[in-house]
Amino acid sequence: MSGGGVDERTTVRPAPVDGARAAADVDVQGIVPTFDAPWPLPGRSWIDLAVVFVLAALGLLGFGAALSGTGFLLAGLGGLALGLATGVASHALRLNAILTGLSTVVVFFLFGSALAMPSAATLGFLPNLRTLGGISVGAVFGWKDFVTLQTPLSAPAYIMTLPYVAGLVVGVVAAILAVRWLPRRPQAAVRCAVVLTGPIVLYAVGVLLGTSTPFLAAVRGIAFALIALLWLGWRPAAGRGENAAASTTAVLRRKKLVGTAVLAAFAVVAGGGAAIVATPAADSRFVLREVVTPPFDPFEYPSPLAGFRQYTKDLDETKLFTATGLKPGDRIRLAAMDSYDGRLWTVSGPSTATDGSGAFELVGDQLPAPKLLTEGPGRTVSIDITGYDDIWVPGVGYPSALSFDGSAAERSEDVRYNAQSGAAVLTTGLSSGDGYDEVSVTQAVPDDTLLATTPTAEVELPPVTNIPDIVVAKASELVGTETTPMGQLRAIEQTLRTTGFLSHGLASDSTPSRAGHGADRMAELFTRTPMVGDEEQYASAFALMARSLGYPARVVMGFAPEITAGQSSVEVTGHDVTAWVEVPFEGYGWVAFSPTPDETEIPQDQDPKPKTEPQPQVRQPPRSDNLDDSLLTEASIDDGDDDDKDDQFVIPEWVWWVAVIVGVPLSLYFIPLLAIAGAKRRRVGRRRVGSGDHRAAGAWEELVDRYAEFGYEVPAAATRTRTASALDAQLDGAPSQLASLAVLADDAVFSGQEIDRERSEELWTQSMAESDRARGALGWFERQRSRFRYRARRGLVERLQPPAAARPRRPKG
Repeated sequence: MSGGGVDERTTVRPAPVDGARAAADVDVQGIVPTFDAPWPLPGRSWIDLAVVFVLAALGLLGFGAALSGTGFLLAGLGGLALGLATGVASHALRLNAILTGLSTVVVFFLFGSALAMPSAATLGFLPNLRTLGGISVGAVFGWKDFVTLQTPLSAPAYIMTLPYVAGLVVGVVAAILAVRWLPRRPQAAVRCAVVLTGPIVLYAVGVLLGTSTPFLAAVRGIAFALIALLWLGWRPAAGRGENAAASTTAVLRRKKLVGTAVLAAFAVVAGGGAAIVATPAADSRFVLREVVTPPFDPFEYPSPLAGFRQYTKDLDETKLFTATGLKPGDRIRLAAMDSYDGRLWTVSGPSTATDGSGAFELVGDQLPAPKLLTEGPGRTVSIDITGYDDIWVPGVGYPSALSFDGSAAERSEDVRYNAQSGAAVLTTGLSSGDGYDEVSVTQAVPDDTLLATTPTAEVELPPVTNIPDIVVAKASELVGTETTPMGQLRAIEQTLRTTGFLSHGLASDSTPSRAGHGADRMAELFTRTPMVGDEEQYASAFALMARSLGYPARVVMGFAPEITAGQSSVEVTGHDVTAWVEVPFEGYGWVAFSPTPDETEIPQDQDPKPKTEPQPQVRQPPRSDNLDDSLLTEASIDDGDDDDKDDQFVIPEWVWWVAVIVGVPLSLYFIPLLAIAGAKRRRVGRRRVGSGDHRAAGAWEELVDRYAEFGYEVPAAATRTRTASALDAQLDGAPSQLASLAVLADDAVFSGQEIDRERSEELWTQSMAESDRARGALGWFERQRSRFRYRARRGLVERLQPPAAARPRRPKG
C-alpha cells in the first residue's frame, strides 16, 4: 500500500507494558491475532503458593465440624486449587482486576457443579440448570444455612458451595499477592505477612461457622502457627548473603536449621500442653450458630392441638394415610407442644426455644438423636399419604433416617426436624400421593418401680403462663400425700382417668363437650360435674398441673390406631387421633402419661350442670365465648375475583433462574465495560474543546493514551517526536504516520499562531486513524483487554498550561 499505509501482509505486534518480548506471527494472507508471551513465574513463588495452599487447607478443615462426611474436602480443596491456578494464570496472561474477576466467575460456574454438587450434576461433573442455580444460591445464602441448620449438615444439596467459594476466593487473592505483589519487595516481612491474610481469614471463618465442638483444634492450630512462623522466618532472608563467603553462609544456615528445629519442638510441646490445659469449655466457645435464630418458626402455622376436633368431627372416617411396619401399641407422633399462654398449647418458636424444647432445623437423610432417650425396639416404617394434608410429618418414636419418595422427593430440602421432640415438618406440606420411609427407635417404657424414687430430668422448657387458679388448686389436692414425682403424677393421672368422662362433642355423644383448651375451658373442666372432655382437654389439664408442680411436661398429639399382631399395614383415620403427656425422668427419658378416661357413658342421675355448692375462693379467668372449633384458627378471606386470578400471567420459576444465571455474568462484564467506555468518551470530549492549540495537544494525548491501553509501552516524560519513534519501534518497522503527526502537533502547540478548528479537526482525524490502525493489528483477546484499560495522564505541556477556560486567547493576526 502506498502513501505510508500498512502492508496487509505484515503483522503489527505491540510490545507488552513491561517491555518483555512478545511472540510475533506472520500470515501472508493478512493480519493474524497475536498474544503476548506469558510472564515467567519465579521459582520462589512456587514455594510461596505451596505454603499458602497448606495453610488454607488447614483452615478449610474447620468446616468439617459442621458438615457431614468428607465431601467438603473435595469442594474446598478443589476450589482452593482452582483459585491458585486462576491467580497464576492472571499473572501469566497479564489480566487486569476486572478480567481476573470475570475469569474467577467463569471458573466458579464451570467447575462448581462437579465440586460442590456432584450428585446433582449431569454425569457427575457437567453443569445443568439445577446445579448452576444451586451453587448461585449457595454462594449467597450458604453462610446462613451453616449457622441456622442442624449439624452435621448434609442438606440442602448446595451446602458444599460455601467451602468451595471460600477456597476459590482465598486462592485467587493469595495467588495474586504471592506472584504479583510480593516479588516487588521479596525481603519485606510485612508483605509476607499480608500474603497470609487469606488463609488466616479462612481459618477464622471455619471456626465461626463451626460448632462448639472444634475439629482437631489443637493439631490444626499448632500446625498452622508452626508453618506460618517458619515461612515468615526463612523467606525474607532468602537471597541475602549471596555474595558472602561460603563458610559464612554454611554457618548461618546451620544456625538457622538448629533454631528452626528448636522452634518446631517448642511449638509442638508448649502449644500442645497449652491446648490441653488452657482449652476453654465447649459451651464457652463462640460460634455464630449460637447467636443466630433458626429460620423455621412454628408460630407461623396453627397449633396442631387447636385442630384436634377437626379430626374427630370432619375427618373421623377419612383415610389419612397408610402405615406399614407398626407393632401393637405403637403411637404415631405429630408434634410435641411445650409452650402455653392461656389460650393454646403451641410448639416453641425460635424466640422461646430452649435446650429442652429444641429447634426445627434443616437436616439430611440422617437425623440426629435426642439428648434424653432410652432406646427401645427399633422400627422401619413406610407412610403413604392419602387424605392427610398438613406440614407435620407423622412418625413413630424418634426417627434416625427419613427418605421421601414420590412428589415429596423433590421437596426433601424443605424438611425441618426437631431432635429433642422427635417431630418433623415439611414446610411445603404433605398431600395425597406423597410417601416416605423412616428408620426410628422408640422410647423404652420403664417400670414404675424403677421410677419410684427417680427425679425428673433437669430439662428447661419454655414457661407456661395464665394457668387458671382452679387447675393449680386441683393439682395440689389430687397429689394427696404423695411426695415423689412419679407418685404425684400417677395420682393425678389416675384421678382424671377414673372420675372424668370422654366426649368429643359429637351429636351421638350423650353429653356435650366444648372444644378448646384455653384457660376458660380448663376452668370449666374442673367446675362442671362430672368432668367431660376428650384427649385435648385432659392432656392439656394434666400437663398444666404437672407444670404447676414444677415438673417439665409437654403435650404430644398424634394417632393411636388399633394394631393386631402380624398386621402388615394399617389405615389411619381421623378417628385414631389422640393426645398424651410426656415428662422426662433422669436417666430414662420422656415417659408417657395418658390421663384421658375410657368411659363415655355418663350416669343419668348426674347433673351435667354446674353445682351451686360453694367453690374454693380462687380467681377465675374471663370466660371466652369461642364455642366454635373454627374460631381456634385464623381464617383469611379473599374478596378478589377468581376470573381476574385466572387471567394473571405468572412467570415460570425457571425463567428467573435463567435470568439470574445468565444476567449476573453478563452484568459483571458489561457494566464495567460501559462505565469505562463512558469515561473514555468524556476524556475525548474534554480534549476536543478549548483553544486550537489545546485541541491539537489533546489529539496527540488521546493517541498516546490509546496506544498505552492497547498494550504498547509509552515512554515517560518524552517529547512527541521521541514518543513517536518509540512507538514506531514497537511496530516492527511497519510504516506509520506517527512521526509526521508528532511534528504537526508540536507546530500547532508551539508555533504561537491561532489554530483554527479545521486544522485541529484534521489532527484529530489522523490521530483516530492511527489509533484504529494500531487496534486492528491486535488479536481478538488483546482488543477485549484494551476495552477495560483506562489511561488519562496529561502530558507535560498540558500540565504546565492553565485550564482552557482560564487561558488567554491570542489576538488574531
